[in-house]
Amino acid sequence: MSNLIASQKVMQHYLSALLTEEEPAAPTAEVAIAEQKKQQLNELLAQAVVTEAVTETVAKTKVVTSPAAETNAMAALKAKFAEAEASQALQQRAVPVSERIISTVSQPAPPPPPTVTAAPTKDYRQGRFQALFFDVAGLKVAVPLKELGGIHQLGTINSLIGKPQWFKGVMLYREQKISIVDTARWVMPEKYDQSLQQKLNYQYVIMLGNSNWGLCCETLVNTYVLEQDDVKWREAEGKRPWMAGLIKKHMCVLLDVDAMIDLLNRGLDISA
Repeated sequence: MSNLIASQKVMQHYLSALLTEEEPAAPTAEVAIAEQKKQQLNELLAQAVVTEAVTETVAKTKVVTSPAAETNAMAALKAKFAEAEASQALQQRAVPVSERIISTVSQPAPPPPPTVTAAPTKDYRQGRFQALFFDVAGLKVAVPLKELGGIHQLGTINSLIGKPQWFKGVMLYREQKISIVDTARWVMPEKYDQSLQQKLNYQYVIMLGNSNWGLCCETLVNTYVLEQDDVKWREAEGKRPWMAGLIKKHMCVLLDVDAMIDLLNRGLDISA
């Protein structure tokens, strides 16, 4: 723009110089000056033309390239949007609506934490209870009457192979097969020797609950009524599970019948 103004000024100056009448004293100098100014004018005009051409080219380039860039940006944005829609549609087609609803609704709930149920309280742990006392090799043992399955005379015993040493064999009683336990060997394995074995005189079988297990005993002592305070109850679980407690007055072991049946079923003795 400044070049255009300068060229206009030169043109005005040149025209004014041409229109100015000067004295014809030195025609040669005037011609030289005129030629010089004409050359300068041509150079300025040439620069002005080149500048305008460059400006016009830049303007055209801006006009042409700006819409192209905008078009390319819009095209890229539309392409990304179309790609996102296509991906979402593909996912929806891959899993039908019914399956999506079913999978959402029928998700299994996490299992509840296991509940720890306390062991049922024995009937004889409330108030007074009766217990049968019997003797085995000088050891007095008691069984709660509510867990006593019966009392039988010891009869013929049929031995079985492959059983623990404390398992004497099977005794038949009215079509019932009773598994006979050598009580002294089971309760006092560390004291059981040949001498003790020869002294034993088993006479009766004490049945444990509703099971087929029977304990050999030598003498039936008596039945006593006990208070809860008469027994020092076993509090710790796991240690001597077959023993419910110790009857202090009689220095007698009170059997936990259910625990003893479980040990016998698993082939275990007092050392378990």
